[in-house]
Order: sequence, then structure tokens, then C-alpha cells
Amino acid sequence: MSPTAPTGELRAWIEHHLDPLEEGQSSEGASDFDLGANAFPNEPVELTPAAVLVGLIEREYGFSVLLTRRADTLRRHTGQIALPGGRCDPGETIWQTALREAHEEVGLAPDYVSLAGLSSPYRTGTGFLVTPVVGFIQPGFALQANPAEVADIFETPFGFLMDPANHEQHERQAPTGETRRFYAMTHEDRFIWGATAGMLRALYDRLYGAAVA
Repeated sequence: MSPTAPTGELRAWIEHHLDPLEEGQSSEGASDFDLGANAFPNEPVELTPAAVLVGLIEREYGFSVLLTRRADTLRRHTGQIALPGGRCDPGETIWQTALREAHEEVGLAPDYVSLAGLSSPYRTGTGFLVTPVVGFIQPGFALQANPAEVADIFETPFGFLMDPANHEQHERQAPTGETRRFYAMTHEDRFIWGATAGMLRALYDRLYGAAVA
């Protein structure tokens, strides 16, 4: 189904292709180094569970995805585009983490989010196993950026992010000297790359891959 199809039909179709919330976090999925020859040369022994919210908002043109630009004062991934999220607290489910982090980072009240399911987990080179939690955000919500974590809040059309023609491949040299390739998506003046682009690409593969019915 086209990512620009009528939102009612598209919503049901997306839900059908996600893993149920009850299944929790899987160890199978995508990673920061899927495009490179040497995957995880210094992989941590134990990965830290984390979650992000892929928040889909219904607009006149179709669904859009809620994204943030990380604060310039953060120690890691300064100024990068991100999905709201973070590491799991003890005793939390994956979806509880995603909702809590979205509330803490952008002020999104959990009552406005209807959870749909889980996308493919994503392993980062910094030692996290991140599960994207897909949810539909109901109209009427209000957002307020937490200045300690978020510099900006914006939306990008779901149709753009799910179009493989917009999935660029870039490479950069890591501080260790290795050349790493990664996905990126440039929309207007926003450069979405790294783990965020990788998770969106993994969602595309899940929804629109050749084997999907």
C-alpha cells in the first residue's frame, strides 16, 4: 500500500505489519553497520535496551512523523535529528519507555498516543538495542521542547521517509580510522542520518520490502 494512501486504510495496513507490543524486544533487526564490511568490530558484550517513539500524525496531506533536533549542549549526537526516546528504566516495558521519553523530551501526553506495535530493533555502535514503537498521535496535542535535550520539534511527511528514492547512502571516517556507511534522508533543510535514518529504513523494509504481502 502506498505511504500516501488514505490514512484510515494506511493505518490498518501499518498495524498489520508490526510486531505486537506483548512480544517485547527482539534481538533480530538492523544495525549501524549494515552497510559496512566490518560489523561491530568493538561490539559491547551486553547491549543496553532502549526505545524510540515513531509518532504518526494525521495531516491534510497524510501522515507525518514527529522528529526532534537534539540540543547543542548534549555530550553525544549533538544537534542530530532524532526520534523521541532513550534507554529503558528498570521494570519498564519498551512502549512505556517510548511514551515516557516522548513526554519528557517534547511534552507529548501519553493519552494522545494510540500504540500500534513494534518495528524492527536497531543496534547502535554506542551499545544500545533500540526498539522503535509505532504510535498514532491524536489531534489536539500540545508540545513543549525540554531545552536540556531538544533544540527543535518538527514533522516530516511519512510518504517522503518511506520513499526509497530518498534513502541516500553516505560514508564518514570514524575516529578509529574506519570508514562507515550509513543511510540519510534530506528533507528541506533537515539532514536525517545515522541511527534515526537506519530505523526509518528498517521500518520501510518491514512495510514495503519485496517479501511483504
